Amino acid sequence: MEYLNTTNEQRKQVLAQLTDIPFPSHDADAPAALLARCPAAAPTPLTAAPDIAQMAGVAQVHIKDERTRMGLGSFKALGAAYVIAHDAENNDAKGQTYVTASAGNHGLSVAAGAAAFGARAVVYLADTVPESFAERLRAQGAEVCRHGAIYEESMAAAAQAAQDNGWRLLSDSSWPGYIDRPLRLMEGYLVLMQEAINAMDHAPSHIFLQAGVGGLAAACATMARVAWGTIPRITVVEPDVAPALFASMAKGRPTLTTGPASRMGRLDCKEPSLIALKGLARDADAFMTISEAEGAAGHDACVAAGFASTPSGAAGVAGLLAAQAERDAFGLSEQSRVLIILSEEPA
Repeated sequence: MEYLNTTNEQRKQVLAQLTDIPFPSHDADAPAALLARCPAAAPTPLTAAPDIAQMAGVAQVHIKDERTRMGLGSFKALGAAYVIAHDAENNDAKGQTYVTASAGNHGLSVAAGAAAFGARAVVYLADTVPESFAERLRAQGAEVCRHGAIYEESMAAAAQAAQDNGWRLLSDSSWPGYIDRPLRLMEGYLVLMQEAINAMDHAPSHIFLQAGVGGLAAACATMARVAWGTIPRITVVEPDVAPALFASMAKGRPTLTTGPASRMGRLDCKEPSLIALKGLARDADAFMTISEAEGAAGHDACVAAGFASTPSGAAGVAGLLAAQAERDAFGLSEQSRVLIILSEEPA
C-alpha cells in the first residue's frame, strides 16, 4: 500500500493543467428523474457491514450495494444507458450506432441502453477481458470486437471506428476534445450517491472510493462535498499496477502509467479521465494504491461478510483494510464511520 495525502500545491498544479476541462456535474435530480421512468430503476440498498467494521477496527461501515442495479449487476448501469436515454428524449438515439471500449460493465450499460432505444452497440475489448464477459455483451445484443492488449488500446480502436464509420463514441473516460458525453455519463453516477446520502442519518467520517479512470470516484466525491462539506475524509483507491490518478496527483499533471494486468480488471486503467481528475483534485483528500494481495484480501473479506463481489467491486473495502497499517495517517479510529461503494456483482 502506498498513500498520498495531497497538498494544496499539488491540487493547484493539477487544476492549472485542466483549465479547459469542466468539473463534474452535481445535478443528481435530472438523471434521477429520467432513470426513474425505467421499470428496472429501483434504488439499491445501503447496508451496515458490522463484520467488516470489526475487521477494520472502526465503529461503522455502510456499504452502498450496487450489485443489483437495474438488472445489470453494477453501478455502470447508471452511466451509458442514461446518456442513450437522454439522446432518446431528444429523438436522437433510434438507428444510431454507439461504439465504446470496455474493461467491464460499461459495455453492458451501452449494450442495454442501445437495445432499449432501438440503437446498435459495438464494444471493443482488450485481450485481457475474459470471453465470458464478451458472451454477456453478445447476449445483450452488442457486437464485440477484440483489439489490443490493454484497455487504452481498445479505446483507441473504438475511437477510430467511430471516426471511420460515423458512429457515436460513448466512452466512460474523457480527454481534450471529448467532454460532453462523459460529463453526462458521470451525471448518471450521481444517482447512487444521492440515494446513499438520503439513506444516511449522519455524515460518514471516511469514504473509500475505488477508481479506474475515476468517473465513479469523482461523481461520488462531488455529491459528498455538496451534502456533507469537508466532514468526510475521502480517499481514492487504485491498483498499484494502474495508479493513473495517484501518479497524476503526485506529479501535478495528467499522467499515463504503465504496468502489468491487474486482477482488479475493472480498475486496470492506465490513464485518468480528465473530468474525473479535475473533480478529485478538488474533492479528494488522499489517494492510495493497493497491491494484488491487498485487493484479494478485500475481496475475501467481502465474501466472508456476505457481500460477494469481485476484487474490483470490493476495492474500497480492500483500501479500508489496507489502511490499518497507517491508521493515524488516514485518521481512522474506533469512532470512525465509513462509507464504501460495492460496485459490482461477482463475475
